[in-house]
Amino acid sequence: MKFAKLTATAMAACLAIGSAASAETLRLSHQWSNKDVRHQVAQMVADEVAAADVDLDIQIFGSKSLFKPREQYRPLSRGQLDMTVLPLSYAGGQQPAYNLTLMPGMVKNHDHAARLSASPFMAALEEKMADDDVMVLVHGYLAGGFVGKDKCITGPDDVKGLQTRAAGKAFEQMLAGAGASIASMASSEIYNAMQTGVLTAANTSSSSFVSYRIYEQVSCYTPAGDVALWFMYQPLLMNKSRFDGLTEDQQKALLDASAKAQAFYLEEAKKQDAASEQVFRDAGVEIAQMSADDFEAWRALAQETSYAKFVDEVEGGQELLDMALAVE
Repeated sequence: MKFAKLTATAMAACLAIGSAASAETLRLSHQWSNKDVRHQVAQMVADEVAAADVDLDIQIFGSKSLFKPREQYRPLSRGQLDMTVLPLSYAGGQQPAYNLTLMPGMVKNHDHAARLSASPFMAALEEKMADDDVMVLVHGYLAGGFVGKDKCITGPDDVKGLQTRAAGKAFEQMLAGAGASIASMASSEIYNAMQTGVLTAANTSSSSFVSYRIYEQVSCYTPAGDVALWFMYQPLLMNKSRFDGLTEDQQKALLDASAKAQAFYLEEAKKQDAASEQVFRDAGVEIAQMSADDFEAWRALAQETSYAKFVDEVEGGQELLDMALAVE
């Protein structure tokens, strides 16, 4: 009896080990800390999938620990990486059409961003991703604004003669068209550049303005409000072949988790803008608001600069641009 009991116990242990060994593990890479909303989106997907109990685990490698920020799309498309949260414009070198996801005046506010994510424009981009064996699990945009060291910035006339840092090539083209001088640098360098007089204005995301304490160096902040000029598409992506190789239950768990995370992402993105405004207000910084007329003035300038350059450089660029601008 003792032998039989031992044998049964051993067999149960072997079955448990076999079950654990058969679980699929997906590797997810991103560049942010575990406090960032983009990590929280990834963690929500991982937690929801784990709770579904479908033998699927998602291992998250944050803070650039697996790949450098701009070097994640290529390994994802080659199947060397399973998942990533990535600003899609980082892959603009591989797919120039992706540069439309960081284009001034393309998105007015977060609800407009959500409509854009569900539009034929995004479907066209997803077709290009599919060509690279990549698919979207979670759509999401984050917004940003302007800061001025000595003055408020709402419309194009406000940046003339200023030494400005812009987030992305298309923004640099537009701001240069407004008469600003451009200083290219990472958002992490804005603080010192403001402190030393290298910069008198800057444009980046709401979260970066707060995390890098830019409120200590400026007199005025124009946050993302009812309208905003700066929006950047930063989805959770997956290698399509890897997804197709999962069981139906695993695929369903992943899609259900992603839908929940996408709703969370949208609400948190809105909260970040409001939170950043309060941080600057508490620091004694003047708050300016961009009007609808300001937005249209910027978009008209972008039409002559950034949009024209994109159409000139990208095959089929006009059609994609028209599809994006058609979303109300």
